[in-house]
Order: sequence, then structure tokens, then C-alpha cells
Amino acid sequence: MRGPWLTAVFGLVLLVGVTLLFVTGLLSYAAYNPDLAPVNDQTPGKGWLGFYLFSWPTSPHWLYRLTQGLHVVLGVVLVPVLLAKLWSVIPKLFEWPPVRSVSHGIERLSLLLLVGGAGFEFATGILNVQLHYVFPGSFYTLHFYGAWVFIGAFVVHIASRLPRAVRAVRAPGAQPAAGTPEAAGLVSPRPAAATISRRGAVGMVGLGSLALFAVTAGQSVGGWTRRSALLAPHGRDPGSGPNGFQVNKTAASVGIRPGDIGPAWRLTVRGPGRRQVVLTRDELLAMEQNEAALPIACVEGWSTPDQLWSGVRLTALAALVTPGTDAPQVLVESVQRAGPFSSVALRDNQVRDHRSLLALRVNGAVLSPDHGYPARVIVPGAPGVNNTKWVTRLTFGEPA
Repeated sequence: MRGPWLTAVFGLVLLVGVTLLFVTGLLSYAAYNPDLAPVNDQTPGKGWLGFYLFSWPTSPHWLYRLTQGLHVVLGVVLVPVLLAKLWSVIPKLFEWPPVRSVSHGIERLSLLLLVGGAGFEFATGILNVQLHYVFPGSFYTLHFYGAWVFIGAFVVHIASRLPRAVRAVRAPGAQPAAGTPEAAGLVSPRPAAATISRRGAVGMVGLGSLALFAVTAGQSVGGWTRRSALLAPHGRDPGSGPNGFQVNKTAASVGIRPGDIGPAWRLTVRGPGRRQVVLTRDELLAMEQNEAALPIACVEGWSTPDQLWSGVRLTALAALVTPGTDAPQVLVESVQRAGPFSSVALRDNQVRDHRSLLALRVNGAVLSPDHGYPARVIVPGAPGVNNTKWVTRLTFGEPA
């Protein structure tokens, strides 16, 4: 069953799929606005690897939900294809002697980076989806640099193999004889009796991918399909009622204590020139309240449907300390003690969007502690971790 046709079919599927994975991964990184402030970026020293970065937009408000949902779902769906492709080229991976010349050695090195990079990226991505951080260091840094190593080897491999793969797919007839150039070292000289056809093998892998899609995609699509998302992260039941939608991390899991969000809680709003306003939650509720229907979308691939948030516009809070000017960028700080992203910087275009709120209520009810009580930021199109919960300080205009 092994041979150029089977390997080429899986390879061409991966060519399309991995390209989409890489592009959506780059978009996910851009969504954090990593050039804005160190608190947004955990990949220091990226240098020219950030050449493409741009200011992440706020419209459409579902943009990150779409790009990251596609990234995670596609990453899971491609696992059977990747494993089948590796199985089909096992004879090439263990050919002897391993290096026959300088050019052959370079090819083997690129193959090592390709196979190792693929395994590393898929494994760390799936572990991140389940919040299972067993690898050393930051996931963001490891996954970012791993992606560039992998895609470099991927491009080299495609450049050298694509013409041969296209020819193999266009000639799906009889298997070429072992040892011929057309066999490409993939055909066994003593094959066992076939128990399944090559097309049957492709169909089996396709069914495996379809099954993974069925138990994964619902976490991003939402609605009734969410019940089929058996591989959704956490498996936590968010309960019912106005606050009955998924959270990434609970208040208890990041060390939020009752006193941190109790009656003594205050919001400090700062601006240039030592301007400062301190507000209680009642004073925030006394300000003009606005509503915005926005989802929460997280890097793990899950998202919520649009929730109806209400609170004070960030532009209104900026006006308290930056009068007479357009709302600038803001550094948002939380009372959260443990874990990354307890602080985040938002660009001026995010602050100025009329849907960007310091939310005090959701779906007509007071925020629950797990959803960020007493106040949280909600910004259209931003990753979930940039919608900071348990906010205690907003600093407008100054470098974050």
C-alpha cells in the first residue's frame, strides 16, 4: 500500500492545511498586539520574525473567534493526516546509510527539522488546548519559535518535493516497481498481501479527521453543536443563568481572595501629569451605562456566543484623566496575583471603539466572580486574555 501516490495525497492535504495553520497562527500572535508593550508579549527577541505585525482591528468583532477557532480545529483535524503521512514515509526516515553526501546530509537535516517541528508544534498546541503545561518555559515562546523552525523546513521540503508529488497524484495507476526512480524509495521490494486499497486508506484517515472535527468544532461554532465538543478544554460546566457561559480560569484558580473584590475594592484611573481618579463600583454604576453584544474567544480555541455586556465606555473613563484629547492607549491591571496576563496594554483604536467597555454586568445580571466581578474589560475582536478580569487600575496615555 505504501508508495508515491499515497504519500503525495497526504502531503498535498498537509500543504494546504499547514499553510492555513501557519497563517492563522501568525494572526493569533498579531492579535495580542505584541509590539505595544512587554506585558502583551512573551516572545522576547523576536526581531525580524515580527516583520508582518500590524495593529489588530476591532471589526468585525468576531474576527479572533474565527481565526483562532479555525487554527485550533484545523490543528486537531490534521492529526490523523500527519500520522498517516509519517507512516507512509517510514522507509525514507530509516534509510541506510543515513548520509551519503553533503547535499544528502542537508536534505536529511531539513527532514529532521520537518518531522521534529511538526511533532513539537502539534503536541504543544494540543497540550495548550487542554491547559496541560507539562513542557518547560512559556507556551507562547516555544510555540512561536517552533513554528518558524517548522515552516522553514516545510518550505524547503515542499520546494524539493512538490513537482514529484503532483506527478504521483496524476498517475494513480499501478504501483511503480521498487528501486525505480518513480518509487522514490517508498515502495517495499517484498510487500505483504494488501488488506485495504490505497483509496480505502485515504478514506479511513478522512473519517478519522471527520470524527475529530465532530468532537472539537462545537467549542468554536457554538449553539447546539457545543454539546458535541467532547474534546473542548476543561470540560467544566459553566452552569445556567446570565453568567452561565464558559470561563478560562476561575477566580480561585488565580488567587483572587474575597477581600480583593469586596466592598473595599476601588478602580484607579490614571492619566498623564499625575491626573488620577479613584472610583467605587457604585460610582461607576452612576455613570452612563452602555451595552455591547460581544463574544469571548480564547487561544485554546473555544469561544462563547455573543453576550450582552453593560458598563462604562473606556472612552468615558479616559476623558476623566485626558480631557480634550482622543482616548489614548491604556494599561489595564488586575488584582490577579498568579499567572500571566494579569496586566495588558490595549491600543488606542481598541480604547476608542464605542463597544469597548469596563463591564459591570452581563446579560442583565451582576458579573460573577469567575467572570470578573467587580469589573472587567471587554473589547471587540480581542483575545480572551486581553479582556482583563478583576480590573483595579487603568493608566491612559503613558507608555505601558
